[in-house]
Order: sequence, then C-alpha cells, then structure tokens
Amino acid sequence: MRNLGSSQPTAGELFDLLWESLAELLGTAATATLVRRATKRVAAEAPASPMVSVTRNTVTYEYEVPESWRRAADPDALRVLRAFARELGVLLTRLTGSVVVERLEREPRFRESGVSFVEASKRR
Repeated sequence: MRNLGSSQPTAGELFDLLWESLAELLGTAATATLVRRATKRVAAEAPASPMVSVTRNTVTYEYEVPESWRRAADPDALRVLRAFARELGVLLTRLTGSVVVERLEREPRFRESGVSFVEASKRR
C-alpha cells in the first residue's frame, strides 16, 4: 500500500485499503469472490471502464488495479471506484447484514474521498 497518509489518496490506494480491510474481516478467498462479483456488476453497467482483476496464485489471491487508478486526482478512476464500492456494498449487505458495510463507512479515507458502500437513497 502506498501513501495512505496523504490527504488525497488515489483510487488504487483506496482499493488497497479496501482489500486489506475485507481480507482481515472475511479472508482473502471471500474477498476475492466479492471483488470479482462486484467487478462484473460494474462492468455490465460501464463496460469501457477499466476494472480490478483478481487472480489466484497457488494458495493466495492477488489483485491488480488499472494503472489509471494509481494516478493522483484521476476523476474517472474515483468515479469507477465509487460505483464499485456501491455494488460491493449491496453484496456485503446481503451476505453479512450491515456489520461490514458500517465498518467500512467509518473509515475516514473512504468518507473524505466520497467512497460509500451504501446506496445514496439508504444513507441516514
């Protein structure tokens, strides 16, 4: 993970944080499965948007974010990450209730970057 202490993390850095948070809570296999499903859902809505890819390397899972997600202040990358987070939030809520989503929502770096795992119509 790079530079998460800065005031404006990139989409890639936010995804690194997301992966680490989910892997800690759910394990890497479940995280990989959820990321793949959310990625498919976003790709169906915006097929031209570059997305995360997840691969299995023997016993571990690895991910790769598009290069554009590592560039500072890339509004398109953040837009896609925000859409991804909403789709992931739907999946997480169905599987875990609100517990995991509420934990992710408390992360200041997500909030400050406008990344939410709750649909706008369901926010309090």
